[in-house]
Amino acid sequence: VQLQASGGGLVQAGGSLTLSCLASGSVFSANTMAWFRQAPGKEREFVATISRSGIDNDYAGAVKGRFTVSRDNAKNTVYLQMNSLKPEDTAVYYCGAGGSMYRRANLYEYWGQGTQVTVSS
Repeated sequence: VQLQASGGGLVQAGGSLTLSCLASGSVFSANTMAWFRQAPGKEREFVATISRSGIDNDYAGAVKGRFTVSRDNAKNTVYLQMNSLKPEDTAVYYCGAGGSMYRRANLYEYWGQGTQVTVSS
């Protein structure tokens, strides 16, 4: 397993969660990391991405200002801090690794197994 996501759960609207994604060293150091999410019956959608250095990032409009992506290169881990959660944030969240800060899921080479986030109203 090269990417392993964790940290999902059930939270009330307005609450917070932090997701983690642990990657193998070779995958993590060589790649941009990203978070996507997929709700039932919908396509996988972009959430956030962060550059190899951690300096640059990009967010989907729906989460900008509420979510923060970060990475710890010493721990081969990328995080997604999610605040002010809304019921529409309910989805399976996936971490991906790829060559650049893409917003398209099919451009990412590696994927984790996903972690469920459920936000109750």
